[in-house]
Amino acid sequence: METSTNKIQPSFLSTSGQKGDLKGKAVVGITQLAVLLIIAILFIILGIIVYEGRSKFSWEFVSSFPTDGMTEGGIFPALIGTFILVIVMSIAAVPFGTITALYLTEYASENSKFAAAVRFSIRTLAVVPSIIFGLFGLGFFIQFVGTGADTVFNGGQLRWGQPNILWASLTMSLLTLPVIIVSVEEALKTIPRELREASLALGATKWETIKNVVLPGSVSGIMTGTILAVSRGAGEVAPILFTGAAYYLASLPGSLSDQFMNLGYHIYIMSTQSSDVEKTMPIQFATTLVLLILTLSLNLVAVLIRSRIRRRAKE
Repeated sequence: METSTNKIQPSFLSTSGQKGDLKGKAVVGITQLAVLLIIAILFIILGIIVYEGRSKFSWEFVSSFPTDGMTEGGIFPALIGTFILVIVMSIAAVPFGTITALYLTEYASENSKFAAAVRFSIRTLAVVPSIIFGLFGLGFFIQFVGTGADTVFNGGQLRWGQPNILWASLTMSLLTLPVIIVSVEEALKTIPRELREASLALGATKWETIKNVVLPGSVSGIMTGTILAVSRGAGEVAPILFTGAAYYLASLPGSLSDQFMNLGYHIYIMSTQSSDVEKTMPIQFATTLVLLILTLSLNLVAVLIRSRIRRRAKE
């Protein structure tokens, strides 16, 4: 009986093992196919953009102003406006998002109702349509804050109570704030609790522990949040429609109270409001290519900074 049982058991296990192996191979194949499909879609999109915009893409296109009803010339004002928008947005959103994440991770108790309300607010902001942020920026920053500042400081003369690059940047910072908070909070949670306790045991205060132990170890996560914010903020159009973007400007913004041109908004105008949409098609694709290059360049700078910080931390 023992011999018979031993003969049957390997056959049963072999059949079960073959089925499991086939299922495993099928899952691996499906996942690889999905990855290849995503890569193919990415290269198809990039290929179309490069192919359609190659005739217009040049140094003159990047460094000159648009002319002839924006059917000729370049996109220099839109390029500079987008760059300023992203920088001011990052300066406004990253510190505030980092401070919020620090509070939720280091100071708020696990059962805090206030912290729960903050997290609920963050999740809610993350799913709010971007056009709502634009309407909020119009009502709060321009009509309330800006008009109030003009009344108090400028004798009612219109300066801040109108669309400009500052209000557009602050509105965009609100849009990207949930991304930064979540990224930084996850980075802070990766710091082992033992390191905090060791620092406190050596006599360091709570803030000294955060400054010397927690923040240096989570800088890469903060930079990751910045990269994600830049990627989203550079391409969004809806939040700046009412808060600062201009159809066409013959000069660059001289201060934060000036309106500005934006690459994303420029593409939108070219495709919907141009006098000859077909004629401006190469301009649309070339502008899209410049927007992608700008976004990737800003992301690359952030990645290099993050890598350098990681190397210093290991030394």
